[in-house]
Amino acid sequence: MAFEYFHYLSLIGVAFFAISGTLLGHEKNIGGFGVVVVGSVTALGGGTLRDILLNQPVFWIAHADYLYVTYGAIFIAVVFIRHLPHVSNYYMLLVDVLGMAIFNIVGIEKALIEGSTMIVAITMGMTTGIFGGLMRDVICREIPLVMREELYSTACVSGGLTYAALFMLEVSYIWCILGSLFITVFLRLGALHWGWQPNLFRKRTVKK
Repeated sequence: MAFEYFHYLSLIGVAFFAISGTLLGHEKNIGGFGVVVVGSVTALGGGTLRDILLNQPVFWIAHADYLYVTYGAIFIAVVFIRHLPHVSNYYMLLVDVLGMAIFNIVGIEKALIEGSTMIVAITMGMTTGIFGGLMRDVICREIPLVMREELYSTACVSGGLTYAALFMLEVSYIWCILGSLFITVFLRLGALHWGWQPNLFRKRTVKK
C-alpha cells in the first residue's frame, strides 16, 4: 500500500509541474515543441537528479506512465490556454506551489526507502521539489524562484522538518504527508500573498 501511495503522489506532482512549465512557456511566447520541452524538464528534472544522486534507476525510465502523465498534462494545459489565452501568472505560481510540496514529500520518501538518513532525505526532498522549477526558469530566462527573496527552498525545508518531526513521533503515514504538505503550501502561499521573506542577511539599522 505504501508503494501505491508513493507512486500516485509522484504522478500528481509530475502533472502539476508539467502544467507549471507549460504555463510559463506560454507566458514567455515559447511555441511549438519548445513548450513540451519546458513542461517535460519541469516535471522530470528534479526527480531525475534525485535518482542519479541516490544511484537509483531514473523514475520515468523505469516506469513509463510518468511520461504519459507528463505529456497528458502538457496537452491539457495547451488546450486550456487555447480557450483562455490570457492566463494569469497566478495559475502558474499556484500549480508550482502544489507541485513543489508534493515533490518535496516524494523526494523524502524515496530517500528513506533507499535507507538514507533523515537529513539526507530532507535534502533530497528539497532537491526534488526545486530543481525542475529552477531548470524551467533558467530555460525561460527568468530569475529562478529559488533565488528570489521569498520563501521557496525555506518552505521545502520547513515541510521536510515537519515530516521528520511527525515521523519521529511515529504518527500515521498519511499525517506525515498531510502535515508536510500543509506547512509547505502555507508558507509558500504566505510568501505569494503577504510577501513573507526569510531576510537572513537583513542589516541592522544604526541609530543616530
